[in-house]
Amino acid sequence: MPTRVDAWELLCEYTKGDSLRRHALAVEAAMRACAPRYGGPDADVDEWGMTGLLHDFDYEMFPDADQHPFKGANIMCGRGYPDHMIRAIMGHATYTGVPRDTPMARALFATDELCGFLVACALVRPTRSLDNLEVSSVKKKLKDKAFARSVNRDDIHQGVAELTVTLDEHIRFVIDALKPTQENIGLQSLS
Repeated sequence: MPTRVDAWELLCEYTKGDSLRRHALAVEAAMRACAPRYGGPDADVDEWGMTGLLHDFDYEMFPDADQHPFKGANIMCGRGYPDHMIRAIMGHATYTGVPRDTPMARALFATDELCGFLVACALVRPTRSLDNLEVSSVKKKLKDKAFARSVNRDDIHQGVAELTVTLDEHIRFVIDALKPTQENIGLQSLS
């Protein structure tokens, strides 16, 4: 099983841009928080985190739907990553047809777009921070189709439905998961 260091090196090998690397770190943090919550006490937090870290590692080089995440899955397979991680990553792209039939896969799908949206919400605040970001503010911005228009709102709503949680609960959970890593994902910490 590759280590977290191996996963970071793989990400950096294929992803040169800071923005996508920061997104990977955000989804990693969210997935680490999701592991015990959705995977239970025996969930491997490192595996869940690496799944988040690597979910888009091939996107910069292979952005087209006929390549991403298929190319990445083949690369990960060749580097010894377990099938359940690869299947979760394949399932985060709805067009692959790979079912999200594990808690890890459902959590990845539910956190991916939301992480990007929460970072966008924080970046337009004067503090550039998730600190004091209210769920109601996030929900209001979700309704504004012009704000962060590349974020797929349908995926966010479908993700919370698949996790069987409320939107409010999931937004709060992911905000709290991202706060400790704010400075690593391009935001400011007020504490």
